[in-house]
Amino acid sequence: MLLLMIEKDMPIDCVLYADTGMEFPEMEAHIAKLDDLLYRERGIHITTLRHPHGFEWLMFDEPKQKPRCLENRARLGVPPYGNGWPGIKVRWCTGQLKTHLISKEVNRLKKEKNGLHYIGIAADEAHRCKDDPQNRYPLVEWGITEAQALQICYDRGFDWDGLYEIYHRASCWCCPLQRIDELRKLRHHHPELWARLRDMDNRARAMFGLGPLGQFKKDWSVERLEERFAREEAQKS
Repeated sequence: MLLLMIEKDMPIDCVLYADTGMEFPEMEAHIAKLDDLLYRERGIHITTLRHPHGFEWLMFDEPKQKPRCLENRARLGVPPYGNGWPGIKVRWCTGQLKTHLISKEVNRLKKEKNGLHYIGIAADEAHRCKDDPQNRYPLVEWGITEAQALQICYDRGFDWDGLYEIYHRASCWCCPLQRIDELRKLRHHHPELWARLRDMDNRARAMFGLGPLGQFKKDWSVERLEERFAREEAQKS
């Protein structure tokens, strides 16, 4: 969306990016490359939004304050701090590291500058669009699908160093909602991130036990996945 907006000479005053701190190195390099282009073409830099403490602080250290939560944790023998692993029902990571940060800044710009918010939702996911007169969805208006948008980026030299040729989605590398096959690829292609993931999961299980907060995936710890993937490799060799 941003590349086409630049090419179509559409007005761009601010570009927001929420950095979770758990992005793939290739994604970080991609954002830097895009920032260079934006500065060359429009003289502005990407505005990066970050939580003041970050993912691991929220996962392990954020103090809980609501009496009901504290009582429940005391009853279960769970520490009164940290959110543990995010899950399908409680995706605190998306809320605190992305949605809340972007919404707060967007609402400020809408109010103070009467700004329009351009959102990169593709034509084949138009159901995600919200009815707000200050929102615009250029890719939907242009009929550009997610696959077509990716190809447009490739055609202009933005290929994420092959990240999307490996993974179906390139969100946070530590996301427990990833498919098993994505995690298998993480272990193979990014062993240094896999090692960090194992350490985080060991810490979570030691801290929160085998309940939802300490459980990486249903029926699977990262350690058990490591054993499974190693077995699979041994059977192939």
